[in-house]
Amino acid sequence: MTEQMSHSGAMSDQAAPSSLLGFATQGSGESDEARLRELTRNLPIQLIHFDHGAKISTFVRVFDAIRENRPRLVIMEGSGIAGGLALLLGRLLFRVPYVVSSGDAIAPFLTSRIPLLKPAFLAYEHTLCRFAAGFIGWTPYLVGRALSFGAPRAMTAQGWSPSTLAPEDRLRARARVRNKFGIPPEALVIGIVGALVWNARVGYCYGYELLNALKLVQRRDALALVVGDGDGKQQLTDAAGAMLGSRLVLAGRIAREEVPEYLAAMDIASLPQSVDQVGSFRYTTKVSEYRAAGLPIVTGQIPLAYDLDDGWLWRLPGPSPWARTYIESLARLIETLSPGEIAAKRSAIPSEAGEFDRERQVARATAFINDLLRDRRE
Repeated sequence: MTEQMSHSGAMSDQAAPSSLLGFATQGSGESDEARLRELTRNLPIQLIHFDHGAKISTFVRVFDAIRENRPRLVIMEGSGIAGGLALLLGRLLFRVPYVVSSGDAIAPFLTSRIPLLKPAFLAYEHTLCRFAAGFIGWTPYLVGRALSFGAPRAMTAQGWSPSTLAPEDRLRARARVRNKFGIPPEALVIGIVGALVWNARVGYCYGYELLNALKLVQRRDALALVVGDGDGKQQLTDAAGAMLGSRLVLAGRIAREEVPEYLAAMDIASLPQSVDQVGSFRYTTKVSEYRAAGLPIVTGQIPLAYDLDDGWLWRLPGPSPWARTYIESLARLIETLSPGEIAAKRSAIPSEAGEFDRERQVARATAFINDLLRDRRE
């Protein structure tokens, strides 16, 4: 199996089987794998290639890796069923322990896609947590959920911004990106970065709340900058009509290292999450990136909007970002926002990374995994 794996550091093709295996169900080369790679960079782990689009063959690959290597521990970043079933089967047949790291409440997230399978998804989440050696949550709320479902050990790793810009570089990036898309220097830009995945059941993807709110706004110096790609991009294009390119700018997919430059072009950031068992458990990776970029956030009345608020957040009412209440409240905010209010919010953003500090999270994750390994040896 060595040709199917990569070490978190340097590794030759002839390396001996590792005592730790890991994989990310989002897929190899994606941001979740980068998170796993970073969290475990001080551990001797091998990463299994995971193809999100070929679930059956990937399930077989992960299961074979567990069977052939019999590692002391397997770490799964994500909650996909193909990976989770391979972990459960490896534990049942070979007594190989595993750790799950997730940024979502598993059953509610899967149910949002296929509502009829809610009982099966809930059973899957319970079983995955109950038989895990440990759980790493992207938020403390997810840690509490996993513990209540039977996970014996847990910790929180909130995520981090991969890079930041110095103040002078931020100003240059702001001018460069705005010039690229014809955005006036004095314009009020509210933006979002994320995958534009269309939810046909509710008629929504990231950025849709901005478009619908701007349709209600009279001021013409306000516009939305949406960075990302997916099947929702065409939906946004069709719905924007004459607003496309002027009041709604779709930047498309960009390289991860370019994200700070595009954030610099924004004045405030949108963090749309539903106030339910999907959105309320989340931080999302965007929180750390927006915070590092010095961007005030507008979001809903979800737990993070209270727990992380040092005066740099706006909380809007409404059960979801596609609800009329939320959209009208967002429109009123945009209509009345002044440079002074934005500056006041910016000044309230903590200067230190705090709970989003990368090195602290890596150190905690390393200690957590080592403790699990030590406890199983004793």
